[in-house]
Amino acid sequence: MVREMSCKPEERMSGAGEGTSDEQLMLAFASGITPAFEELYARYRNPLSGFFRRRLKEPSVADELAQETWMAVVRSAPHYRPSATFRTYLYSIALKQLRSFRRKAAFRAMFWSSEEIEPATARGTDSAFVLRDAVARLEAIDREVVMLREFEELSYAEIAALLSLPVNTVRSRLFRARMALRDLLQGTVQADVSRQKEGV
Repeated sequence: MVREMSCKPEERMSGAGEGTSDEQLMLAFASGITPAFEELYARYRNPLSGFFRRRLKEPSVADELAQETWMAVVRSAPHYRPSATFRTYLYSIALKQLRSFRRKAAFRAMFWSSEEIEPATARGTDSAFVLRDAVARLEAIDREVVMLREFEELSYAEIAALLSLPVNTVRSRLFRARMALRDLLQGTVQADVSRQKEGV
């Protein structure tokens, strides 16, 4: 298990508040100013944890991969170049960690996929479960585009960079995925109404 990183406020870089960009912090850390990393960690600890928890069934595995991602950031710091936003840089490492994990555990039921998700009808129609089921039924690339846009709130350009897609392709896939989600959610609601009528 990777040791949980500390994030004590007093250890952060002096003046590294909202006025200091992520990219400046990463460059500072790359040059040897260790407290700069603490500020980056404070900013992205929860978003990165959420990134993995939305894609993996086991919270402990999600947390482990988040820590592995941070360790990869530390190891790659000397080679960092701000050719993209730090957020894009961070999530690109996270995606690599996720893909590596899935390759190694291809036939294990630890990561989230449409085949592994219990049907919503077995749990009722709680909105969170229904949405999760619907997203899981999208094509893999469309699912990732939706999650990066709606949950991670990345820009079209950032998503395009992460997935190696043209920006226009990201836009079209997002539109298609949203339409598919609308149809899936409407179908779930209609099915639930029918079951309720049958039960009356």
